[in-house]
Amino acid sequence: MSLVGLDLGTSFIKAGVLDMETLQVNHVQRIPFPDPLPVLPASYREFDPAKIMSAVHQLLKEIAPFAGDCEGIIMCTQMHGVVFTTADGEARSNLTTWQDQRVLDQHPSGSGTYFDVMRAHLTTDELRQLGNELRAGLPAGLFFWMAEQGKLPARDIVPASLADFVIANLCHCRPSTEITNAMAHGLLDLDMMDWHTDIIQKLGLSGLALPEILPHGAVAGWLDWNGRRVPCYTPVGDYQCSIVGALLQDDELSLNISTGSQVSMLKSSAEFGNFQTRPFFDGRFSNTVTHIPAGRALNALLKLFSELAVSQGVELADTWAYITRAAAQVASPKLQTNLAFYNSAIGDEGSFAHLREDEMTIGHVFRAAFQSMAENYFMFANRLSPEKNWSRLVFSGGLVQKIDLLRQLICDQFNMEFRLSPVQEDTLLGLMTLGLAFTGRTSSVSEATARLTEAYNVGMVV
Repeated sequence: MSLVGLDLGTSFIKAGVLDMETLQVNHVQRIPFPDPLPVLPASYREFDPAKIMSAVHQLLKEIAPFAGDCEGIIMCTQMHGVVFTTADGEARSNLTTWQDQRVLDQHPSGSGTYFDVMRAHLTTDELRQLGNELRAGLPAGLFFWMAEQGKLPARDIVPASLADFVIANLCHCRPSTEITNAMAHGLLDLDMMDWHTDIIQKLGLSGLALPEILPHGAVAGWLDWNGRRVPCYTPVGDYQCSIVGALLQDDELSLNISTGSQVSMLKSSAEFGNFQTRPFFDGRFSNTVTHIPAGRALNALLKLFSELAVSQGVELADTWAYITRAAAQVASPKLQTNLAFYNSAIGDEGSFAHLREDEMTIGHVFRAAFQSMAENYFMFANRLSPEKNWSRLVFSGGLVQKIDLLRQLICDQFNMEFRLSPVQEDTLLGLMTLGLAFTGRTSSVSEATARLTEAYNVGMVV
């Protein structure tokens, strides 16, 4: 028996057959995530939901011949996206993603940005109750921006996460959510594990028809699959799913590095500090720092260095192969770079320093960028645990698994043993782990993790 796993990522939408007997991820299919809508203000980041649904239908059609007697659909999603939908899943807005920064536009009151005005409404303890999660790019900021402009939708329109919208649209049902995607909206009370009604009222958002929060593994909708009704389980955030897929243990430090990146540790109870506190599975939590510059920032550099070729109609081939070779041939450069080319955990103004003619090469620039990333991860790991209470590093995410030099620089920075996620498709393995628990094959996600840790003979590399 198998589940179909669907990962609605920032760069790609992926599907795979999750064989629940052999515990293998098979027949992985992927297509690029649709391009953002053009001709929008620079701070906006919106996508056509019809194109997203078209891509999802295409993937499900391509994976169906390999899925046999599929017993259900399980999803994870890029976090912090929102689509306003009707009660039967029809889109009433574009998808706005975590890359949208309109909340940083100036507020007409002259009191700073919309985010500054929103932040001023809340106390330090209320921010703690939100898990220290309030920042630009969350739906809460978009909702506040809309409320200030009188643009909040009617009460019968539901603000759904990307995956919750996809399930509602596929199954023609009212959008619901579970705790990881509810947290991603930026309005979850960690003390009560429910919507924070006091903050919602303070921010003028009482008119929002926020979705019902369902338990992990609940059935969010039923899909017609080759004439049979199969369950679609509550989708989860791709951040949590990737950590599960890395088979992270409590004494390990997770470095998930892809389009964005995060440093995380698992905890048995909620802890608060100069980091984000996020709900996990089995009643546990993760301490994390997110939005650390990674693939998105590196792609900005690549775009800069490719501009002349593109303007001349020259198609560059194997650019990343050249970049990684050139960077590996460079000794530690004097050149330094700050990758904060967009609002991130290290600020919103990138820079280059100590530029010299002999180091103005692709190899030197990207070697400096990789070194900067390694230093960032070490800095934020020490924020999570000044006592360095981790036994080894665990790498997941496509970027760090593909670039050996980046991995090596990080290990040199930490002077620590590491292991890789057991498979490159860590989110799909995470969906298999969750599937074991959601279908009752194991009694908990922790038990499912232990089962896959044994099945994949998870070890470490020095």
